[in-house]
Amino acid sequence: MIDLRNVKIAVDFDGTIVEHAYPKIGKEMLFAFYTLKELDKMGARLILWTFRTGIELEEAVEYCRRNGIEFYAVNKSYPEEVFDETVSRKVDADIFIDDKNIGGFPGWSGVWQMLFPFEIQEQEAEKRIASTGRNIIRKLFKRKNRPNESRIS
Repeated sequence: MIDLRNVKIAVDFDGTIVEHAYPKIGKEMLFAFYTLKELDKMGARLILWTFRTGIELEEAVEYCRRNGIEFYAVNKSYPEEVFDETVSRKVDADIFIDDKNIGGFPGWSGVWQMLFPFEIQEQEAEKRIASTGRNIIRKLFKRKNRPNESRIS
């Protein structure tokens, strides 16, 4: 798998995590929180990057928190950043996930396939299967009653 430790991923809210219903919170997009949780487990630094401010932003952050996502930063490049009108509001991120991408939002399964193409997933699965197979063979041929004989390694 791709090493996502410390990779900063900026994620839009309306139209990406949830369907468009601004200023209300729309219905969750299929696989949104599942995918975000997996990216978080892999060490990605998730940044909520949204047009929302004030109470609407607080509601969006709380909605995500209730669904198991705590962002590294919200509308910032890093948690301690202080908004300064003399500096660009562009967030410093390695990857942007947004419904305004060229071609539109591909859906969360499409995002996953872009980050982890099938070929990479297939290679990882083959490695796990081969490793499991070796472990099973080791267990089958382990000789507990003959400690001086060599074992398959």
